[in-house]
Amino acid sequence: MFAAVDPDVLVTDIDLGTRPNGVELAHVAKSLSPGCAIVFLTNYPSEAPFSELPAGSTFVNKSSLDSVDGLISAVNSTLVELPVTVTPPVASDAAKIGALTRVQLDILRMIAEGWSNAEIAKQRGSSMRSVEKAVSRTFEALGLNRNPDVNPRVAAATLYSRTFGLPAPADSDQ
Repeated sequence: MFAAVDPDVLVTDIDLGTRPNGVELAHVAKSLSPGCAIVFLTNYPSEAPFSELPAGSTFVNKSSLDSVDGLISAVNSTLVELPVTVTPPVASDAAKIGALTRVQLDILRMIAEGWSNAEIAKQRGSSMRSVEKAVSRTFEALGLNRNPDVNPRVAAATLYSRTFGLPAPADSDQ
């Protein structure tokens, strides 16, 4: 969506539940749309523990806002501070990841965690056949089924790790 829309600003929380988190989403957004301003609207008291925030992003604590005007002001100040660039977005790992559905992204995370298809099926409450199809569709969406010299499972895990970092340990009975 970022490549098609070329947004001016992304307003996101840091904690989005599952991966990607807001910081990861911001990095994906910046790689796809370098001119996109990033505003973190969150309950975290400060940006101090988040050294990996994209340069030029704005951090706004939700409790510090007393009206919508405060958020508008934060967005506007972030937009003013951004340098103007004319570099078009390029296809990248982030673009491939950005094209995945929520289910495919979840499957990709589980693959990056090292889970087998059987474990993925168990965790998702799905059949093996359903998981095999979902894994195959995920590999196809990432363009990993086209090269017989590349193991798509390893390439998918590598792609996830390059984009989001290593996944947090999951709660599985492996």
